[in-house]
Amino acid sequence: MSKVFGFAGENDFCPGGAIYTNLKEQNHFLSVSRPVDVYFPLRKRSRISAPFVFTEERFEQKKQASIEVLPDECLFEILRRLPGGDERSACACVSKRWLSLLSNICKDELCSQNESAEKNTRVKSEVEDEGVEGDGYLSRSLEGKKATDIRLAAIAVGTASRGGLGKLFIRGSNSSQGVTGVGLRAIARGCPSLKVVSLWNLLSVGDEGLSEIANGCHKLEKLDLSHCPAITDKGLLAIAKSCPNLTDLVIESCTNIGNEGLQAVGQHCTNLKSISIKNCPAIGDQGIAALVSSASNVLTKVKLQALNVTDVSLAVIGHYGKAVADLVLTSLPNVSERGFWVMGNGQGLKKLKSMTVASCVGLTDTGLEAVGKGCPNLKLFYLHKCPFLSDNGLVSFAKSAVSLESLHLEECHRITQIGFFGSLLNCGANLKAASLVNCLGIKDLKLDLPELSPCSSLRSLSIRNCPGFGDGSLAFLGKLCPQLQNVELSGLLGVTDAGFLPLLENCEAGLVKVNLSGCVNLSDKVVSVMTEQHGWTLEVLNLDGCRRITDSSLVAIAENCFLLSDLDVSKCATTDFGIAAMARSNQLNLQVLSVSGCSMISDKSLPDLVKLGQTLLGLNVQHCNAIRSSTVDVLVERLWRFPITGNLLEVLVSSWPSFPENTVAKFWFQCTSEVCPYQAFSSFVFVIMFLNVMVGSVFSSKGGLPLLHHPCETGIYKSRHGFDKSRHMRRGLEPGLLNEGYSDSSCLFV
Repeated sequence: MSKVFGFAGENDFCPGGAIYTNLKEQNHFLSVSRPVDVYFPLRKRSRISAPFVFTEERFEQKKQASIEVLPDECLFEILRRLPGGDERSACACVSKRWLSLLSNICKDELCSQNESAEKNTRVKSEVEDEGVEGDGYLSRSLEGKKATDIRLAAIAVGTASRGGLGKLFIRGSNSSQGVTGVGLRAIARGCPSLKVVSLWNLLSVGDEGLSEIANGCHKLEKLDLSHCPAITDKGLLAIAKSCPNLTDLVIESCTNIGNEGLQAVGQHCTNLKSISIKNCPAIGDQGIAALVSSASNVLTKVKLQALNVTDVSLAVIGHYGKAVADLVLTSLPNVSERGFWVMGNGQGLKKLKSMTVASCVGLTDTGLEAVGKGCPNLKLFYLHKCPFLSDNGLVSFAKSAVSLESLHLEECHRITQIGFFGSLLNCGANLKAASLVNCLGIKDLKLDLPELSPCSSLRSLSIRNCPGFGDGSLAFLGKLCPQLQNVELSGLLGVTDAGFLPLLENCEAGLVKVNLSGCVNLSDKVVSVMTEQHGWTLEVLNLDGCRRITDSSLVAIAENCFLLSDLDVSKCATTDFGIAAMARSNQLNLQVLSVSGCSMISDKSLPDLVKLGQTLLGLNVQHCNAIRSSTVDVLVERLWRFPITGNLLEVLVSSWPSFPENTVAKFWFQCTSEVCPYQAFSSFVFVIMFLNVMVGSVFSSKGGLPLLHHPCETGIYKSRHGFDKSRHMRRGLEPGLLNEGYSDSSCLFV
C-alpha cells in the first residue's frame, strides 16, 4: 500500500498536488475485495462505466462482452440456426450487418433442427396471407430512391417466411446508391420461388446480378429488362440455361444485348409465349428468327419496335408463327413491301386475331391485301402512320378480312372518304367498331351512291380530329350504319345540326353513349331531338366545349333521360337555371356530373348541387370562377353527410389556396365520425389521390401527400390511437425499413 501514496507527477490520481494533508487517511479507501483496493478521492471527476482497478501499478477498465466482436463467419453460423422466419426477421432489424448476413443465407443452408417450428410459422403466415395473394406468393415494387440494395435484402428476409416472393418490380433512378448485383444476389438466395422479375433503368446492374437471379431463381417465368445498358448477351445466356420455364421476355433499350443472347433463349426456353423487343440496335434478323422458329407452336404474342430487322424477320413470322395471336410491328424502317407480302403469303398466321402496324413505310396496298388474305381469323386491326396506304388497299383488305370486328385508322393521310366508306361496306357481317383519327385526307364530298345494303353490324363509330369531315359525310353514315349505339364525334368543326339530325333519325337501336366534345357548331336543337328519340337508352353524354349548348338542353335532359348516369357540360353556356332544372327532376339519377369552366354557374346553385349529390359519385366544378371557395367547403361538407355504400365520392375543385388546409381536414373528420371508418377512409384516400393529380400544384407546394393504402393493410388508421410496431412483423414487414428513418405513420410496406 505504501506505493499508492508515493506517486508524483503524471501518474498522480490528483494532478496538481495532494488535496488532503494526511495522505494516509484510511476513510478515503473503500475495500471491494481482499486482494483489490479502489481509491475514491472526494472530487468531481468524469463519469466512467467501471471503477479503476489497481493491479501492480496498472489500472485497467473492464470491458463488456458484445456479440459484435464475433467475425462474420461465426455470426453467420449463429443466424442460420434461428428457429423460424419471425426470429430471422427480428434479428435483421438489429443492424445492416445482420441484415446483410441473413440475406446471404440460402434456404438449403438453414438448419433443419426446428422443422416443427418452421412448419408452424409457415402455416401461420399462410393463414395471414389468405385473400391477400391469390397464388400464395407476394409481390414487391421499388421505385426511385427506394430502390436500393438494403431494401432488396430486407425484402429477401421478410418474405421468406410468408410463402416466398413471387413478383419483383424495380424501377430505378440515376442515384449513386441504386440497386447493384449485391441486392439481386440477396433476392436470388432468399427468394427461390421468384417467377416475375422486372428491372427498369438500373445502370449498375450487369451480367453478374442477372446471373445471380438465374442461379437462384429457377422458376422464373417472366423477365423484363428495360434501360439496363450494363447487361449483355452473357447475362441473358445465364437466364436461358438456368430458367427453362421462361414464358415472357421483354427487352427494351438494352444496347449491349444482341443476337447471341436471343439465340440462347430460343435454344433453351422452348415454352416462350410472348416476346417484346424494342430499341435494341444490336438485335437483327438472326435473333428474331431464332426466337420465333424455336417456339413455333407456343409463341402467341410478338412485338417488335424500333429494330434493324429486315424482310427476313417478317418472312420467318409468316411461316413459323403458327400460334401467334397478337402481332405488333412498329417503326421498322428496313422492312419493305416484300416483307409484308411474304408474311401474308406464308400461310402461318392462321390464328392471328390482333395486328398493329405503326410507322412502317413498307406497308403498301399490295402488302395489306396479302395480310388480309393470309390471316382469315383477324378480328382487330390497327393502322397508324402508314403514308403509302391508299383507298384501294384498304378496300381490298376489307374484302379479304372476313372476320374483322374492329378497324382503327390513325394518321393515314392518303385514306379518303371513299376508302373509309368502302371498307365499311365490304367488311362483312362481323364489323362492330370503326375508328378514324386525325386523317387529313378525309374531305366532305357529296357522294351519289346507288342503293347499298347497310352495315347493320356496326355498333360503335369514332371519328376524332378529322377537319374535313362534315355534314355530308355524317348524313351518309347515318344511312349506312342504322344500328349505331356508341357515337364519338370529337373535334369536328364542320359538323352542324344539319348533319347530325339525320344521323339521329336513322339510328334504330337507340344511342347509349354519345361524345360530341369540341363540336362547337352544334346547338340545343340536337340535344332536344336526341333526348326525345333516344332518352330511353342514353347513359353517357359528353358535350364538353359545345359553346352553343344552353340551359334548354339541361331542361330536355332532365325531362327525358332517366337512365343517364354520366353528363359532361364543361365549357358550355349553362347557368344556375339549368342546374336547378336537373335538381327538380325526380327521375334523374346522375352519378357523374362535370360543369368545369361554366363561368355562369354561381353560389346560387349550392342547394341544387347538394340535392343532386344524393346520387352523385363524381362532381367536377373546376374553373367555375363564380363559385367561391367557401361555397365549395359547404358543398363538400354537405355531400359527405349522405351515406356511401360501396362507392367512392370524387369532388374536383379549383386550386384555391385555402382548400388543402381546411377542406381536407373536414374530409377526414367527416369520414371517421359519420361513415364507416374503413370504407370512408378508402373514399378519402381516393379523393386525395384524385385531387393530387388534378390540383397537383396545391399539394406540391405543401410538400405533397404520402402514399396511403387501406388501413387494414398498413395500420395507418390504428396509428391515430397508438401504433404497434410488432403488428408490422406479424403482417410481414421487411426488416431494416424501421432503421432508415421512416415514421410509424408512413407506408412501411414495400
